[in-house]
Amino acid sequence: MTVVPVLMAGGSGTRLWPLSRASYPKQFLRLLDHDSLLQATVRRARQIPGATPPLVIGNEKHRFIIAEQLQEIGYEHPDILLEPEGRNTAPVAAVAAHYVAQKYGPDAIVFLMAADQTIADAPTFVTSANLAVKAALAGRLVTFGIQPQGPETGFGYVRVGAPLADVTGAFEVSGFFEKPSLERAQGYLSEGGYYWNGGMFMFRASTMLGELEKLEPEMHAKAGESLAAGARDLDFVRLEPTAFKACRSDSIDYAVMEKSRNIALVPLDAGWDDVGSWTFLSKLPAADAQGNHARGNVMFEGASNNLVQTGKRLVTMLGVENTVVVESDDAILVASRDRLQDVGKIVKRLQSEKRPEADSLPKVARPWGSYETIAIADRFQVKRILVKPGQKLSLQMHHHRAEHWVVVKGTARVTCGEKVFLLTEDQSTYIPLGTTHRVENPGKVPLEMIEVQSGAYLGEDDIVRFEDVYGRTGG
Repeated sequence: MTVVPVLMAGGSGTRLWPLSRASYPKQFLRLLDHDSLLQATVRRARQIPGATPPLVIGNEKHRFIIAEQLQEIGYEHPDILLEPEGRNTAPVAAVAAHYVAQKYGPDAIVFLMAADQTIADAPTFVTSANLAVKAALAGRLVTFGIQPQGPETGFGYVRVGAPLADVTGAFEVSGFFEKPSLERAQGYLSEGGYYWNGGMFMFRASTMLGELEKLEPEMHAKAGESLAAGARDLDFVRLEPTAFKACRSDSIDYAVMEKSRNIALVPLDAGWDDVGSWTFLSKLPAADAQGNHARGNVMFEGASNNLVQTGKRLVTMLGVENTVVVESDDAILVASRDRLQDVGKIVKRLQSEKRPEADSLPKVARPWGSYETIAIADRFQVKRILVKPGQKLSLQMHHHRAEHWVVVKGTARVTCGEKVFLLTEDQSTYIPLGTTHRVENPGKVPLEMIEVQSGAYLGEDDIVRFEDVYGRTGG
């Protein structure tokens, strides 16, 4: 028996702004411990008997973040498929089924799950997954029904049907229901037999392909074409864009699960959370007897029922209640707890005003390490650059800026025009405007440098790349 965990990692997570941004969405954040949500999902899935290394399907601009986080937990050459654009979950499921059938065989089981959810009780999760495997081996498409913790209006619901005769503990599905009003959600809980739709599915690759061919023949065909014509780039497979974009944008629920007559439900009561808003912080241990919950450097005085997430700075809460404060390096969210569902409206306003706080953080991840802007003004910019051991930036030049580099920690091998030389701590060099240059870290410890840029234009698109080990082109 082969179970292939397939993680959908293409979401933007705007409801967790200001920590989650388009350039670094919530699935890559370390909200609970040292693992990101993506890494925690992978660790959980690999506890399932027969589990293979994961297949991750994500966004082009996040490809190196995905690869690095998988490498951190032991997957040196992971399977990563890159979507040309988001087309919802049905095309993802179709591509995953084609890929798994080709690599592992048509009878291999696909475990399709979001990369940005949490499960508190891993052993119970594994028990439910093992039950779902039995139902999938019996030829069914399995959905996991999350035990409701209250009359939630932000999730769809699934109503349980009769028990399956051949798989004890699994059930037929008697209906899928849209996100309800509060009154209807309360009715579901009073009636019983309703579960939250948690967006996790399990099926044989051949079973899903057969249902797609019957219910969504064009999606079945175009997803297969996109995978077959995809281009391999390092550890990534870039899906062919024309065929992939021809797939109708739809969820797997609407496209297949609600239409198929071959559905099973496995209940899951394991502390599931979709981490959909900052109410997630209420799961932290209470910071005091007044019902405040906090992570970071926080002080409460005469305050109650607040949720606070801090970064570097002290946050003090005086005489306020039912308030959420989330601090990042460049933005602070202050919101009433009952308005957290509207955080996305703030992000849309920032985007409409083309504010950088909408999409990017001051610290920007790159395949070679990261850079962070620490000062910016007219005609100059200062950055802190970290280069991982053995990594190097592209061979490049700029039309509009010159650069000064100061090594703070480690050793830098510098290419500047025709010269190649080493710099160690407290040494510096100058890169004139229009000069071809590169920096790399030949050492065993991270290289840290300060870069001072000066010139008429300092945008990141003023880069002409001549050579890049990561396959990047242009700016």
